[in-house]
Amino acid sequence: MKLPFCKYHGAGNDFIIIDNLSGQYHLSDSQISALCHRRFGIGADGLMLLGHAGAPWSYAMDFFNSDGTRGTMCGNGGRCLVAFADFLGIENHYFTAIDGTHQGFLLERKDNYSKVQLGLNDVQGLRHYQKDSYLLDTGSMHLVRFIPDVKAVDMATEGPYWRHHSDFGKQGVNVNFVEILDKGCLFVRTFERGVEDETWACGTGSTAAAIAALEYTGNGLNHWHIQTKGGNLEVSYQKTGTLFTNVFLTGGAVRVFEGVVEI
Repeated sequence: MKLPFCKYHGAGNDFIIIDNLSGQYHLSDSQISALCHRRFGIGADGLMLLGHAGAPWSYAMDFFNSDGTRGTMCGNGGRCLVAFADFLGIENHYFTAIDGTHQGFLLERKDNYSKVQLGLNDVQGLRHYQKDSYLLDTGSMHLVRFIPDVKAVDMATEGPYWRHHSDFGKQGVNVNFVEILDKGCLFVRTFERGVEDETWACGTGSTAAAIAALEYTGNGLNHWHIQTKGGNLEVSYQKTGTLFTNVFLTGGAVRVFEGVVEI
């Protein structure tokens, strides 16, 4: 079977995206894993099917990790999906995902670059875990660890250690190492479940880091600039009591190439 696809990235977090509005594509775990393989496939951190959704939604986001397992919410993936839907000619970006409904906004479009703002779900339950560490769910469960020098972290050791730590049960957790660079500016490195490696950026991880940073610093900021290995993101929100609402993730989404692969 010939499978048309597009390759996108958001701050270096890259995805294979497939137009499945017709519902004709049903990929197995092994097929998805093979497509995402960086040596023998297209190569990606994850794969998404843009599917049909009934009114009032414009489409559905079906996200899979690079190992073929079904993923939790992916923020950069959601932003790339909005850019892909726009590329297909879809104008409204109110879509369903595994964690509920989301709204996307095209802020800028030039050639293969789009600047996309994505609304994430309200966040509640920020929990202090250990010294300088927090746990929270921003569509995916994240551990946020504030450290003085994020570039010095040995991700090959520290990432798997915390990702599989017994405190987080069988499913484990995504792990974010965060350095405060300046007031309102963070550097974030993330080790992701499903990819089982460091990704060049993580949208829900950057969002988790920005929300935890408010608690950690006590500086009252609700808009954060995030630096990652793959580029820059922005996170904003409103806090009322223990509830974080109007949570938005903003950044670039780039169409890298399109093609057809035989599966």
